Amino acid sequence: MRFEPEISDSENRGMDVAKAFLEPVKKKFPWITYADLWTLGGAVAVEALGGPKIEWKPGRIDYENDMDVPPQGRLPYGHDKPQELREKFYRMGFNDQEIVALSGAHVLGRCHTERSGYDGKWVDEPTVFSNDFFDDLTTSQWFWQKSPAGKYQFYDDEQDQMMLPSDMALLQDDEFKYWAHTYAKDQKLFFDHFAKAYSKLLELGIHRDSNGIARVNKFARNNL
Repeated sequence: MRFEPEISDSENRGMDVAKAFLEPVKKKFPWITYADLWTLGGAVAVEALGGPKIEWKPGRIDYENDMDVPPQGRLPYGHDKPQELREKFYRMGFNDQEIVALSGAHVLGRCHTERSGYDGKWVDEPTVFSNDFFDDLTTSQWFWQKSPAGKYQFYDDEQDQMMLPSDMALLQDDEFKYWAHTYAKDQKLFFDHFAKAYSKLLELGIHRDSNGIARVNKFARNNL
């Protein structure tokens, strides 16, 4: 996310806030790569907000230019349907259970109209990592409406929580729906599955030797 087209991708709007927040850390510890710093920040944030411990290993390198940046259009979008989610996550090596588990990260934060066009928070406590995303998704009533920016999304009956079309897609597919209901009832299982899937996500594009040392994977960009 330091080079085009990633830095200006519409799905990455707002990431400049997180990057700026971590820049003082980079200045204090200039030996750490941005790739290691940003992924470590994500792992620490999950645990600090009450979530599971995320296995994290160092060794990522920073590209020096945009020559190896993957093409646009590969990120999941807020309007994705089940098949579109599968196409994008299967390419990265994730299965249906892992897709749903990773979607549970929407328990944190909110959408901002000036960034994504969507508006609102997913859960009542958006700074606590829990299985509330799945609990609310599977038990609340959701209504199809336009956001203030004109994008269609789902609101609950009090209009103080929201779901993206891609969130509701988890209820439109039998396999996705099974895991959404399972995680709604079992936070411990969700934490376990999320930790494994998120750690796997952080390792994408990295090839490690038998000693666990990261090596450059020249073919990684094709799967990202």
